[in-house]
Amino acid sequence: EMSPDELIYLGVLAVSVPTGFVFRYLSPAVKQATALVLGLTVIVATCRIHALHSLCTVLGTWLIIKFSWRTAPSLSLGWTFLYLLFFRLVPWFGLPPPSPFANAIQLLLTLKMVSLANEVHSYHAAKKKDVSTFSKSSEIGQLSHEPSLYDVISYSYCYIGIMTGPFFRYRTFADWLVQPDALSLPGKEPCLQRLKMVPVYGVLFLSANSLFPLSYIRTEDFLEHNYFFRLFYMVVIFFVFRMRFYAAWCGAEAGCISAGLGCYPQGALSRPGGGPTVQYSHDPGAQVDYDFKTIQNIDCYNTDFCVRVRHGMHYWNMTVQWWLRHYIYPNAPFRAYALRAGWTMLVSAYWHGLHAGYYLSFLTIPLCIAAETSMEVSVRSRLGPGGQRAFDWVHWFLKMRAYDYMCMGFVLLKASDTLNYWSSIYFIIHVIALLCLAIGRVVGGASRGTKGRKEGEWAAKGEELVADKTE
Repeated sequence: EMSPDELIYLGVLAVSVPTGFVFRYLSPAVKQATALVLGLTVIVATCRIHALHSLCTVLGTWLIIKFSWRTAPSLSLGWTFLYLLFFRLVPWFGLPPPSPFANAIQLLLTLKMVSLANEVHSYHAAKKKDVSTFSKSSEIGQLSHEPSLYDVISYSYCYIGIMTGPFFRYRTFADWLVQPDALSLPGKEPCLQRLKMVPVYGVLFLSANSLFPLSYIRTEDFLEHNYFFRLFYMVVIFFVFRMRFYAAWCGAEAGCISAGLGCYPQGALSRPGGGPTVQYSHDPGAQVDYDFKTIQNIDCYNTDFCVRVRHGMHYWNMTVQWWLRHYIYPNAPFRAYALRAGWTMLVSAYWHGLHAGYYLSFLTIPLCIAAETSMEVSVRSRLGPGGQRAFDWVHWFLKMRAYDYMCMGFVLLKASDTLNYWSSIYFIIHVIALLCLAIGRVVGGASRGTKGRKEGEWAAKGEELVADKTE
């Protein structure tokens, strides 16, 4: 059975899809006001007094932008992340703990506020450059004006994806408000396309969850089962985890599609979270094809069937991954790819929460990335076409088991529960990763080892940039 919280989430998603089609008939001003009123209604109804946390975050960010746009990106990141800490520790101050709905809203709002501060900074920097060079800035996705307080509040509390995501930039929101001829844009067909698998994901989630409950792992009976049963259990738990988020995120994307949010011409080469990457114009009267890449948050097929651990992250929670790549990864205090990835995963773990399981899981990812890079450079590169295909199949199988393994920390949350489970399967993924690193060093040789690691890091960076350009 679904919990009451899950039923509320489901209800909000179900209502948002038909509601979105109504917004296509509204003028920009009415659309902005109505989206704000609906968003505030959802927040007050689900969060009650805890809605004040989000208001503090929004007003604090607006003040930073208003009075210090030059340092707004770093100050907004510090402000929102410090407020996240206070938000999670409010019981220490004698205040009531926030509801799960308030937590979901706070997470998404943190992403929005940091992104907004960066967008406003870019706007002022480009404007200053235009004055000094007497030329018009051609930066893609540039704001046309600094948002007012009403604009900031409207963006923050827009009903679309307010609890479930996806994340979208202020520029995407502003483009949506002034969308020309919204009724002519695609809606029904792409919406149904995104929804068609949701019932399947939902049934699979409920069925597997009832047969393999997470709570059973914490019992003494679980440890009495043989090793392979304990190992298999993490596979099912990650399957349940994926089906739950596949259903939720596909439904959330459908809510964006019905309203027309994130609809851009295919020629704009939009990316999830970021929006268009090139200037696009078409001949008058020519047929224009549109897509909703900007609000795509999950690629279910590639999440399951991509080969590499690092690529798996690109296809999961895609809009948040864009945010991490643009606002966290470039500013990491390290130069090496593995260390930068580790820093990014640490920040991601903090954003998710303070539970130790998040950190144990996310900080295992850099180890897995280093292991697969080492094996690709030292082993795969020496194989023929047939050998490389076999290598990739094994690589894919181990990638899925690595994510099964890391998912356990994400759902068990406590360090003791996570380590107890991992110890029951003898920390197998950590052992395999370390073994792969050792094999890479031995096969590569002492002289080739340093070169191989460097090549692997540059290859990983190159693949990341390619992924950024092609998603």
